[in-house]
Amino acid sequence: MLSSTAFHGAFAADDTIKVGILHSLSGTMAISETTLKDAMLMLIDEQNKKGGVLGKKLEPVVVDPASNWPLFAEKARELISKDKVSAVFGCWTSVSRKSVLPVFKELDSVLFYPVQFEGEESERNVFYTGAAPNQQAIPAVDYLMKNEGVERWVLEGTDYVYPRTTNKILEAYLKSKGVKAEDIKVNYTPFGFSDWQTEVAAIKKFGGAGKKTAVISTVNGDANVPFYKELGNQGVKAEDIPVMAFSVGEEELAGIDTKPLVGHLAAWNYFESVDTPINAEFIKTWHAFTKNDKRVTNDPMEAAYIGFNMWVKAVEKAGTAEPDKVIDALVGVSVPNLTGGYATMMPSHYITKPVLIGEVQENGQFDIVSQTPEVVGDEWSDFLPDSKDLIADWRMPMNCGNFNVKTGKCGGKGS
Repeated sequence: MLSSTAFHGAFAADDTIKVGILHSLSGTMAISETTLKDAMLMLIDEQNKKGGVLGKKLEPVVVDPASNWPLFAEKARELISKDKVSAVFGCWTSVSRKSVLPVFKELDSVLFYPVQFEGEESERNVFYTGAAPNQQAIPAVDYLMKNEGVERWVLEGTDYVYPRTTNKILEAYLKSKGVKAEDIKVNYTPFGFSDWQTEVAAIKKFGGAGKKTAVISTVNGDANVPFYKELGNQGVKAEDIPVMAFSVGEEELAGIDTKPLVGHLAAWNYFESVDTPINAEFIKTWHAFTKNDKRVTNDPMEAAYIGFNMWVKAVEKAGTAEPDKVIDALVGVSVPNLTGGYATMMPSHYITKPVLIGEVQENGQFDIVSQTPEVVGDEWSDFLPDSKDLIADWRMPMNCGNFNVKTGKCGGKGS
């Protein structure tokens, strides 16, 4: 396992800027989050080779919140108060992010959150470099309607904030497109769920009503392995009932026999198969750093890469790593993404991202079948009544995460 110990003690304290890494290295989410810890160590190592930031070396401080949501808050407090980190890169699930929010607000620190999520939030102390629903979920549904003629929808998710809120948005969106309630089936299973026979049988039955059916999957973590295995066992083929996943990338497919999954889909903002010089260089660096040519890259790694480079640029712009100054400096910062364009930090603390749809290949990679130009993340969904009139802008004089454009007030709900 890669660790941060090599960095400790190498420089005097005042010669370093400490960076917190808050990802689960054990428990149900370790399958997804361990790679992000390694990616952050690589990015810090690369930056140190360039001379660090403001002439100081970066020192990573790695903690393991162990897929335990209250422990995320405890570890975040430890990183900020005890270890005195200047910024934290971490969390995967929305429940872990919600758990740490009060800590970052109370201690006025900075969190970079690198995973696709449900939106419906904008905080001064958080920078969201993963996709909002309009940068993943809604374009994925549009793709299935237009390209696959899908009329019936199974919204299959893990039982927590992100799938429930995303599916609420998708239900409203589907109904706005004329889909009837009886053509939408919603189902939730717990984290780490493994006995998928009944759920997959129910999906097959729902898809057997004579209308083209698709599954929108917000199943998270290691539950994906038995879910996809059971789809294969029961002969659910992509041409019959395609599965569009929002939480399955190259890392999750690495542990599965992908032959039965060929043709199933995922919506992300990056795939390892993206053919650009900057991505080729990123993959080469990753393989050299991990000393393993088989280690894959994935979308949250690109989001971590974007967030880290934005933080470096903002620290240099502010002339200090002090969180308050860096928060103000981050809005408007633009850095290259790995798909050949640029990511820009918006006043809402969301970023611009292209939307990519990929088809699973036998080798565990994705064939990119659709790509949009950069889309601005929508922090408050246009399809939820309490959100449609809200915007976020953390610049003065507004300085507000939920400004109601109808009432002209900060903190008000929509109509």
